[in-house]
Amino acid sequence: MSAPAPQAEDFGTSSGGNDGGSGGGGSAYYSNCSEARAAGAAPVRRGDPGYGRHLDRDGDGVGCE
Repeated sequence: MSAPAPQAEDFGTSSGGNDGGSGGGGSAYYSNCSEARAAGAAPVRRGDPGYGRHLDRDGDGVGCE
């Protein structure tokens, strides 16, 4: 009998529940556009990891443009 495989830990980077219900996917979360730009993720499009409505001021589906 072998030991169970280790599980990945969640360190608060998941967008689940933190994106204002945007429907964005992935495991990234950016509090603001400065974080997204620093990570090289801007612009962030709806459906991309890290997208959140709080990053999309004009509501066109593209944040940090």
